[in-house]
Amino acid sequence: MTTNWQQRADVVVVGTGVAGLAAALAVHRAGRRVVVLSKADRRPGATATHYAQGGIAVVLPGNDDSVDAHVADTLAAGAGLCDPDAVESIVSDGYRAVTELVGDGARFDESQPGRWALTREGGHSRRRIVHAGGDATGAEVQRALDRAAAALDIRTNHVALRVLHDEVGVTGVLVSNAGGIGVIHAPSVILATGGLGHLYSATTNPDGSTGDGIALALWAGVPISDIEFIQFHPTMLFDGGAGGRRPLVTEALRGEGATLVDGQGNSVTAGVHPMGDLAPRDVVAAAIDTRLRLTGARCVYLDARGITDVATRFPTVTAACRAAGIDPVRQPIPVLPGAHYSCGGVVTDARGQTELPGLYAAGEVARTGMHGANRLASNSLLEGLVVGGRAGKAAAAHAAAAGHPHAALSDLPPATALVRNDLQELMSRDASVVRGGDGLRLLAETLSTAPVRNLARRADLEDAALTMTARAVATAALAREESRGCHHRAEYPDADPAQARSIVVRATEDNAVRAETPAAVC
Repeated sequence: MTTNWQQRADVVVVGTGVAGLAAALAVHRAGRRVVVLSKADRRPGATATHYAQGGIAVVLPGNDDSVDAHVADTLAAGAGLCDPDAVESIVSDGYRAVTELVGDGARFDESQPGRWALTREGGHSRRRIVHAGGDATGAEVQRALDRAAAALDIRTNHVALRVLHDEVGVTGVLVSNAGGIGVIHAPSVILATGGLGHLYSATTNPDGSTGDGIALALWAGVPISDIEFIQFHPTMLFDGGAGGRRPLVTEALRGEGATLVDGQGNSVTAGVHPMGDLAPRDVVAAAIDTRLRLTGARCVYLDARGITDVATRFPTVTAACRAAGIDPVRQPIPVLPGAHYSCGGVVTDARGQTELPGLYAAGEVARTGMHGANRLASNSLLEGLVVGGRAGKAAAAHAAAAGHPHAALSDLPPATALVRNDLQELMSRDASVVRGGDGLRLLAETLSTAPVRNLARRADLEDAALTMTARAVATAALAREESRGCHHRAEYPDADPAQARSIVVRATEDNAVRAETPAAVC
């Protein structure tokens, strides 16, 4: 394969959200040369981190909380599929990671001078969520990291096409930019590409959340796990739009007393779960989906009129509502579940290491064992900070030991891709909040007939990544014949104790995806 340009680095980080920048800063501080790739420009809102509203779940010293309590809440939400050791490791490291972020300039809301204000969200037994700007925590995290990373080599409008490797490990990344296709030779690569929300017609995710890291890992022969567990945020703002990114309405509103009701004013969650509106997200999303199916309504409502100073406490939600012609001070907010977070991803340990030497993953794209079958609210920024930093340190150490490999190039393998709108309609119909075997089989069959596409442009790469990721989701969802966490099978409404194991999927040589036996997962 002929390339237009070649460069070298010690570590390449793909992604500029919380995990990517935490990783890149750790590499830089370890004294290694890091190149950070962003397929977009650096405008505000390009990352999912920017849109995170609720906050960061963290156990503070001297509080009526404990690591054990946070771990217990996380394991309960994860429905039997969390890795308890990984959860304890990440939770225990949370306070250190957050204080490091404060050292980089982040500022959190305070209840009194020198004391962070804490809120509670669904599934948490304690108030342990630190937040910024009321409901703009992600924007503050992104701002602080962007500022700290200002001196790093960050390449915008650079699309990662393939992770290059040989029999020893990673050798670099194949990249497309305005100058054509090139290669960055590097012994360490960190995938921090975020989520896959644009598998669906409507999502809380930004435009770039197209499953790129999942596809890059599969194409590199690396396994994916727990990918069937896609969390639908229970309260995405319903504005009557046809699709695309929609604002989420943070569940911190429910933590402060807002209630979910249908069009007749009846509670949506009464009798569904002991925690009611503060039940884990999968429970609330399924309850809303059930109510919508029963009533034929297009949305339910979040009534926040009883919250004192709701507009001041939740300015981001208030602004989004008012932009849609809704005043949350005087009106219930129309909401419905929306594709929000991938609980699974690239299989890694708690340092972000995959089975391919030199390849790491961190943040939403990774499956560390932290989230299991359902992510506990506000554990995502926590995991991104902790594992992103750890992955950066590990990647820097690997680069120092590995030296300077030279990536051998061959022709870019063909990839298949459906037209994006068609793919999103199929996924929204057959692999959404509640899935059925017939729909999943039809989906898998349609995906298998996707035509070959050239990957020269960002849009082509994204469509190919979405199609590959959709295959992984359909394969895993078909293999899991039970309902667990945020995976709901219509014909298997109950959890099966015999299936309390993760499912691994891998790519085959013909660009298909197969599921491995659950026993193959550590």
